[in-house]
Amino acid sequence: MTEIDIEKENKAIAQEYKELLRISYQTLSAEDKKLVRKAFDVSVEAHKEQRRKSGEAYIFHPIAVAKIVASEIGLGATSIAAALLHDVVEDTPTTVKDIERIFNPKVAQLVEGLTKISLVQKDMNVSMQAENFRKMLLTLNDDVRVILIKIADRLHNMQTMDSMEDSKQIKIASETLYIYAPLAHRLGLYKIKNQLEDLGLKYTEPEVFNDIVSKIKETKDQQDAYIKDISEVIKTSLDTEGVEYIIKGRPKSIYSIRRKMLAQNVSFDEVYDKFALRIVYKANPHDEKFLAWKIYSIVTDHYRPSPSRLRDWISSPKSTGYEALHITVMGPKGRWVEIQVRSERMDEIAEKGYAAHYKYKNGATEEGGLDTWLNLLKEALENSETSAVDFVEDFKMNLYSKEIYVFTPKGDIKSLPKGATSLDFAFSIHSEIGIKTRGTRVNGKLVPLNYELKNGDQVEIITSQNQKPTINWFDYVTTSRAKNKIRNVLNENTKKIAEDGKEILTRKLKHLKITLSESVVNELVNFFKLKTSLDLFYRVGVGSIDNQQLKDYAAQKSNALINFFKSKIKRSGPTADADVHKQVLSSNYDMLVFGKEQDKLDYKLSACCNPIPGDSVFGFVTINEGIKVHKKDCPNAIAMQSNYAYRIMQAKWIDSSQQEFRAIINITGMDTLGLTNELTKVISNNMQVNIQSISLNGDAGLFKGQLIVVVQNSNLLNKLIDNIKKIDGIDKVTRVYKK
Repeated sequence: MTEIDIEKENKAIAQEYKELLRISYQTLSAEDKKLVRKAFDVSVEAHKEQRRKSGEAYIFHPIAVAKIVASEIGLGATSIAAALLHDVVEDTPTTVKDIERIFNPKVAQLVEGLTKISLVQKDMNVSMQAENFRKMLLTLNDDVRVILIKIADRLHNMQTMDSMEDSKQIKIASETLYIYAPLAHRLGLYKIKNQLEDLGLKYTEPEVFNDIVSKIKETKDQQDAYIKDISEVIKTSLDTEGVEYIIKGRPKSIYSIRRKMLAQNVSFDEVYDKFALRIVYKANPHDEKFLAWKIYSIVTDHYRPSPSRLRDWISSPKSTGYEALHITVMGPKGRWVEIQVRSERMDEIAEKGYAAHYKYKNGATEEGGLDTWLNLLKEALENSETSAVDFVEDFKMNLYSKEIYVFTPKGDIKSLPKGATSLDFAFSIHSEIGIKTRGTRVNGKLVPLNYELKNGDQVEIITSQNQKPTINWFDYVTTSRAKNKIRNVLNENTKKIAEDGKEILTRKLKHLKITLSESVVNELVNFFKLKTSLDLFYRVGVGSIDNQQLKDYAAQKSNALINFFKSKIKRSGPTADADVHKQVLSSNYDMLVFGKEQDKLDYKLSACCNPIPGDSVFGFVTINEGIKVHKKDCPNAIAMQSNYAYRIMQAKWIDSSQQEFRAIINITGMDTLGLTNELTKVISNNMQVNIQSISLNGDAGLFKGQLIVVVQNSNLLNKLIDNIKKIDGIDKVTRVYKK
């Protein structure tokens, strides 16, 4: 590089630095400017030998990230300094300790958090993309600003990816759509979210992206003319009313147009609301709400609104802090147009997210405001037992979901994701209330636990000390908070039953002159074709392993020596062994089910990782071959999870002996005194039987009853039938196979 070029480059760097201070959203004090200047100097020095793939000096990247942090996200001096230094520890000999010594612990903490994330991202071979996402979110426990700066870093990388090779572009873009766009959305950074989504589409589906861009350009003149027509009409009325405002015409993002085309299965021309108008008005806090509705009435005087598409986020702001009034009206030529009404304050919050939200809250500090948001995310991180793919799917669902607002019996308002149930509401109040929920009332009426709540519902929870969650509860909830709590309680119950089972097993084996030891447990696990000792003890606890089966084991054990010699003679190389292992698993985990509803669907096992029954797996919806099943640690899993998250289906092998099923039992007998009482006592003594319905009636001395129960296996059902038969006066107990 020539001297002149270097001089020119240095001038450009100095220019960028001045621009950074000029566009900063928060007012920087002299002390702040000193901190930013020092960070700039250290960063320039540390990166002086480095260049980016495009050939430009590396320092332009940290400055660009700092500019996004300062103006688009609106953070203060500490974050701007950390953004300038975000690659220093990773790429140069400088350490976190050096940063702390030169600056302060806060800047050092942010830089350390950003370095941790970078290391996680690069170590891609260790585990799946989803696991990396979870680790990244865990850095939130240090400081949420780490993620905000990371989003800015990702945005600049996406804006400058042209000189990278294709495969790298696709990987980074997929990861952006999979992780960073939903996070930006949840943090209220809508402008950045749109940029990330559009850039993500540009690299993952370039033909589609370029096609939509060219069509937007083609129709730009007529769209502009159309928007001008509507604006003129509204402007005249707003001016007459003396409202201070600006109107912006805003085309919808390329990504959202693409999403509409896919969701509604329509072409570009058939997507109606490809653009929106935004009216941003000046108002003091006292008149803000009043003016929004005044503008609403002016707009609807001229254009007919669609009542079902009115969104009032002024009375009930989104949990991201977003406030606005969205009106969809029928414009000229019979076309729908979305009109957004926001005050200047609301507009700032929509653009800057949390930083702006807390600027208006009595001048609260940047740190104070962001910490409040942290608590919302900690919910999702509480439970680390979930598999990473399930975790990401749950988390993303909660990030992107639209909100509904419901009321407590006292009239307090609570926001929940759209699709949440009355049982989700119980868990959102408190996990202890959720666990003890016996019933729910919505608007005064008793409703099932899986009742889907609607905007404005008033919900009351009825609890009982004796209530316990069952495995069916997973089908009644949609929020990750509720799922995690239910999972924890069920795991505890399983452990409790297993502990009892261990005691029962010890006792039963004693009768057979066998002492329970580690080797005996291993033999039993193999004998019953199970996976773990917990499975073994659990089955004994619920009664699915009975005395006869244990006697069979004891008999086999006494012939063990003969069997040992037999196996030595018969053994025929490693393949036979592998087949035996496959058989053991297959007989135990013999059914593959998909999704939350555990549907049984057609599938093929993929050749790349050859899953066998019992492996941790997921389904991948292919274009030509239906569902293909892959192991969760399949070499192709990372690419699939990141690039085609929308095609991933949860899948698992289920063990038929642990699957719950419904059975109908008919009972007939003589209607003797106390029979009903005796019958209900016998049924309620069977702890592992869940009664769905019971109907009993007597007619001229004849007793008839029908019982519908949910049990985990046929052994439990047979035991119940045997116990009912023993009751005095019972004639027949028969199981009905068809209702």
